Amino acid sequence: MNRQPCVAGRFYPGEPSVLQAELDTYLDDGGERRQAPTRLAMVPHAGYMFSGPLCGKTLARARLAKTILMLGPNHTGMGTPMSLWDSGQWEFPGGAVAVETELAQNLLAEVDEFQSDTRAHLNEHSLEVVVPFLHRLNPDVRIVPVAVAEQDPEALAEAGRQIASVLKNHHEDVSIVVSSDMSHFITEDQAARQDKLALDAALEIDPEALWQTVRTNRISMCGVMPMTLGLTAARRLGASSAVLTGYTSSATVTGDRQQVVGYAGIIIE
Repeated sequence: MNRQPCVAGRFYPGEPSVLQAELDTYLDDGGERRQAPTRLAMVPHAGYMFSGPLCGKTLARARLAKTILMLGPNHTGMGTPMSLWDSGQWEFPGGAVAVETELAQNLLAEVDEFQSDTRAHLNEHSLEVVVPFLHRLNPDVRIVPVAVAEQDPEALAEAGRQIASVLKNHHEDVSIVVSSDMSHFITEDQAARQDKLALDAALEIDPEALWQTVRTNRISMCGVMPMTLGLTAARRLGASSAVLTGYTSSATVTGDRQQVVGYAGIIIE
């Protein structure tokens, strides 16, 4: 089953040539690509006018594997707690990215909470908006998309350990890409303070600290669940350093500093 785009023409251009030109603008920021292989990259997932520059900057500087495990939040409430799309292609205007079915089946077999489920993805934007970036960087990229709604930190930790075991035994390298925005609909100053707490924990590659920090401080980071999952796997895979590629907010575009959404990019090696 192929997935059809649900936010093309709204979150990003629906015309292929316009989309490609916009992606090239975001991906060509003049920065140097990292030398070490990327274990995990975290990127934002809003409309491109808001998050496209930081998403492009982060992914262009990452050294991603050909195969990507994509972890994103489930905004719709549909589907299972950890919903994996296990076959076919993810289409976007002018192209498509194939699902890596062998890795998908191995993850379904070994990660207890992963279930083959398309419902969580059909109307979910968090991974869709990242897919065109991955394809523009590498037309041969293959993905395994997972929508994460699980809120139990112990379940996330166990799944992260199981993911790491699967990726360690896979016959080729796999990078993890997590999709997450940061604080939602508070002042720009509040968002910057709150988000720094969460980002400091993430940059320490400490999934438990990230989870506790977000919950204790009531930070509205929509991707805390997939990021906790991804950090656990990355740490088990030997990740030892992290860099913040940037932080911004919707105020940069709208000028409204009273009701913002925060955006951050991270590369973990």
